Amino acid sequence: MARALVLTADGFEDVEVLYPYYRMVEAGFETIVATPGGGEVTGKHGYKIKADASIEEVDPREYDVLIIPGGRAPERVRLVARALDVVREFFDNDKPVAVICHGPQVLISAGVVRGRRLTSWWGVKDDVIAAGGQWVDEPVVVDGNLVSSRYPGDIPLWMREFMRLLDRRGLLKPTPEQVTG
Repeated sequence: MARALVLTADGFEDVEVLYPYYRMVEAGFETIVATPGGGEVTGKHGYKIKADASIEEVDPREYDVLIIPGGRAPERVRLVARALDVVREFFDNDKPVAVICHGPQVLISAGVVRGRRLTSWWGVKDDVIAAGGQWVDEPVVVDGNLVSSRYPGDIPLWMREFMRLLDRRGLLKPTPEQVTG
């Protein structure tokens, strides 16, 4: 079974965690939420999520997909050295990564933005450019293994393109309906 890893922390944008989490589960992925210290975190709108793992203990070799939601969480995730190691491992091995909103802040701290084309929340634009990335104001941007979006209103396009990438990479299994016709 393919495995997806979601890195988040307190202050996450609720829908940016919940939507991709359940989309991955629906697609048959074992989906793990990792937080600093492995504790429960609370979103901007009050949703609580109990972590399955501590970011500090994550072994990126055990996962096929990485998702970094936005909100205020990336400000906290980027301070965890292990989170940056995990991101680098995903980029070094060309594994699929989905980021949205403030999520690129973690990529910036990991040093993987230079030369990449991506989008984010407008407030992160200057940081992306300063880190050597090419920032574009589009609902979804696909650059190799990276799929990025700006904010919650872009989520359907973000996940559609991410699922297409996973399909191209052979990570999606056919549904029973597709197998039986």
